[in-house]
Amino acid sequence: MERVRAVLYAAPVARAGYLYATGVGLVLGTLFGTGRLRRVDGLFVATGMPRWAFRKGGTCVGGVYLTDTNDAPHVLRHEAVHRQQWKQYGMVFPLLYALAGTNPLTNHFEIEAGLEDGNYLPRR
Repeated sequence: MERVRAVLYAAPVARAGYLYATGVGLVLGTLFGTGRLRRVDGLFVATGMPRWAFRKGGTCVGGVYLTDTNDAPHVLRHEAVHRQQWKQYGMVFPLLYALAGTNPLTNHFEIEAGLEDGNYLPRR
């Protein structure tokens, strides 16, 4: 198991997964977004997405944030951390995220990204 983990987390494998997911996100954002696809601090932002394309306020797929209108600067700061998590774990990230649980208050990936910036806690 340790050998499998070492391979899956290896930088070239994680990078390939991140690039693949980013490609998928760009295709989805281009096909289904009604807003302008833009880049903010390295994160692609696709607005005007239909509700079926994301959970809660939006979702990060690789380096692409898919949302309808939830693109305030603090939210993009939160999603930029998820982009880094995608870069670190590649295609294993969705599985790790699911295993961390659906409660953002206990999901360490959401905590790392910032619960206030992600609109999970009231902003101070």
